[in-house]
Amino acid sequence: MPQQPPPLTVVGIGADGWPGLAGTARASLRTAEVVIGGPRQLDLLPADEVCAERVPWPTPLRPAVPGLLARYADRRVAVLASGDPMFYGIGRTLAEIAGPDRLRVLPHPSSVTYACARLGWPLESTEVVSLVGRPLDALRLALNPGRRLLVLSADADGPGAVAALLTASGFGAARLRVLEQLGGPAERQLDGPADGWPHPPGDRLNLIAVDLGDTGPRTPVVPGLPDGAYENDGQLTKRHVRAATLATLAPVPGELLWDVGGGSGSIAIEWLRAHRDNRAVTVERDPVRAERIARNAAALGVPRLRVVTGAAPAALAGLPAPDAVFVGGGLTAPGLLDACWTALAPGGRLVANTVTLESEALLTEWYRRHGGELLRLAVAHAVPVGGFTGWRQAMPVTQWSAAKPAAQSLTPRENAS
Repeated sequence: MPQQPPPLTVVGIGADGWPGLAGTARASLRTAEVVIGGPRQLDLLPADEVCAERVPWPTPLRPAVPGLLARYADRRVAVLASGDPMFYGIGRTLAEIAGPDRLRVLPHPSSVTYACARLGWPLESTEVVSLVGRPLDALRLALNPGRRLLVLSADADGPGAVAALLTASGFGAARLRVLEQLGGPAERQLDGPADGWPHPPGDRLNLIAVDLGDTGPRTPVVPGLPDGAYENDGQLTKRHVRAATLATLAPVPGELLWDVGGGSGSIAIEWLRAHRDNRAVTVERDPVRAERIARNAAALGVPRLRVVTGAAPAALAGLPAPDAVFVGGGLTAPGLLDACWTALAPGGRLVANTVTLESEALLTEWYRRHGGELLRLAVAHAVPVGGFTGWRQAMPVTQWSAAKPAAQSLTPRENAS
């Protein structure tokens, strides 16, 4: 049998350095032959206590991990991580690459734990947003009156950038407290409003506590955002139909959506807003609309939306297999529905909307072949009629939805007739 590699020890370390480590963590570092970590973390280890070879992480980090682990596969390796390695740390990457069974994780209190202790905020009801390696616009998803946030900053410019974004988003009255070097001898706090943040860039090792207060725009967390939340040219799944469509797509955390014929991107955007682990790809053939979709995604806090510019079904080639597909445009393109249905994993959902008779006939045929549900969504709005009020009917939307069976083929279902 092949010899198993030695365990990979992952040691969390704080700004208090070596004195703040527990005995088990110190012993692991003393006996290690190789210690891998960031330069700042490696500098926290005393040379007279830790004699191992010190290897700084290269940049970019993740692509280098497999090679480093392979290079030192037959040696006792310890990896240094900031605070809790499994909380937005290197621990996740190591578990994915080396396997969780090989890891021996020795956590240290995270900066979030320290921050809640300093602020008197309950950890379980405080939302954490990481901007380390992530776009600043990702913070927008968490913005609502009455919320408290802990923002993991990427560098010394983080507090100023967060303050500017809050002010531009209507939360200029929010109170910011920047906590630097938490748990270390150089720990300090900076305080001020987002609007007119008074402090220059300070220490790069910082966390930003944000109390959004009671003022600022409300952004609902359930599907069906107001139509005015989207920049659009009229190609937009309207609010009430959008809410019904998302309910039918039934997003589950971690799933991937294809939004084919993105228009303004509203379906994919609200799929992503349903959970931070959700993923989505939107396919839009018009380059102007594709750029608009990206702007909408950033403005609504989900810049992770992947936008593919191209005509389906050709543009679908090479995309990761979806858990759900929404087709909001281009239904009559030859082979489009077949390509989407084939790409779905067993149990995956396909939902298609249309307002034209030609596409409705196509959906009716797919309903006959594959079952599912065929329905019509009709919305009317009350409008002035002279001195009175009447109903103005929007164009009805025909929707077909179906789940792909476990034993899937494109063979039409048996017809009772």
